[in-house]
Amino acid sequence: MTPTSHDAPRDLVGVGIGPFNLSLAALAHPLPLDTAFYDRRARFDWHPGLLLDDATVQVPFLADLVTLADPTSPWTFLNHLRARERLYPFYFAEQFHIRRTEYDAYCRWVAEQLPALHFGHRVDTVRWNPDDALFEVDVAPADAPAGSGRRVRARNVVLGVGTEPWVPEPLRPLADAPDLPVVHADDYLRHRDTLLAAGHVTVVGTGQSGAEVFLDLLRHRPAGRERLHWLGRTEAFAPMEYSKLGLEHFTPDHTRYFHALPEPVRDRLVPAQWQLHKGIDAATLAAVHDELYRRTLHGGWPDAVLTPAVHVRAAVRTAPAGIELHLEHTRQRTRTRLTTDAVVLATGHRARPLDRLLAPLDPHLRRDRAGRPRVDEHFRLVLDHAVTGSVYVQNAELHTHGVGTPDLGLAAWRSAVILNHLTGERPYPQPARTAFTTFGLHPTTRQVPPARQAARLTPLADGT
Repeated sequence: MTPTSHDAPRDLVGVGIGPFNLSLAALAHPLPLDTAFYDRRARFDWHPGLLLDDATVQVPFLADLVTLADPTSPWTFLNHLRARERLYPFYFAEQFHIRRTEYDAYCRWVAEQLPALHFGHRVDTVRWNPDDALFEVDVAPADAPAGSGRRVRARNVVLGVGTEPWVPEPLRPLADAPDLPVVHADDYLRHRDTLLAAGHVTVVGTGQSGAEVFLDLLRHRPAGRERLHWLGRTEAFAPMEYSKLGLEHFTPDHTRYFHALPEPVRDRLVPAQWQLHKGIDAATLAAVHDELYRRTLHGGWPDAVLTPAVHVRAAVRTAPAGIELHLEHTRQRTRTRLTTDAVVLATGHRARPLDRLLAPLDPHLRRDRAGRPRVDEHFRLVLDHAVTGSVYVQNAELHTHGVGTPDLGLAAWRSAVILNHLTGERPYPQPARTAFTTFGLHPTTRQVPPARQAARLTPLADGT
């Protein structure tokens, strides 16, 4: 491993270029910072297997990479439309929620213009050099053998390696079999033709991606011969909480409140709030029902079975190329077997493990009682005092910062918090209050800005 030709240490090195580190890179661009971000992919690519034509982003377009931190930035979604001469068509379209394909195109437009981004490069490890008081980041071309590449020095590091598709244990042997059509929803579009040609298809997972895949399959299979199953563990095909006050769980106010809670309370709260971020968009549920109803107009019911509160206990291959799922209803405690020809696993994502990447830092890393890295209010890993630099994380702090962690709507704010802390200044001032809801009896932030305090009443001269 040879030192980089860039002798001076970088102020910040980013690992991974998803939407969150892309947001950080965009907001860091006008600041007097020397930054570099690396990603092993050849270009920016955001869940390509789920870029269905009608699928929308679950946050308003204002929750782009930068607007909620700096609406004057050149990297706003509106400026993207202006650059593409699409501002007036968007204005008349009156769309508050944009399509995923459009969000992906916007992010690629930003990524193509930021010189600090380096695609086609992987980061093998991050270590602390106590002699130089700097981080050493081993970087290599994505296809280079281990041990090759160069070493980049940095005062600070930010990890935005994102998540990876999660496959339940009973289905892993089949998902790893190359000759069986068992695919994660992340790869849905790549395998779509094969799935549409299959005799019977089962979709496992009752979240947003499961609903979108089921709806797409339903729309493209013949009426009366749909041969579809949709099942998952949740108690119902439940709509995502999208009331205005409910959405205040995705504000900086709630994030700060959650971070200050005791660890056992946080651990109980995250799974209890699943409907805030793991439910299904109400419009998608309506579209599924409309499509099913349309297929009853000439009599009969569609050949589609929708069953919640079911989990897969086991999965086996059957001759010649079939799949048998062993199912159990979580409430009835009844069991059955389902024979199918193809399975789509809409089973979500889990945070990519950081252990290998951070192995040299492990002696310095402070962990909670469950062995997870502790993360402070500035989104820094808590390290011992021997490490004077900062390692920031993006979308790896669900256990410390709550359900807003993977939400695109908090991307710009989190980037601003990181940059404000890193620079020791406030290039991106943040509002004192972001929610009407007061989270907790002892809020950590001022609930009424000084200019809005009620005026003190002065008694009249006669005492009335």
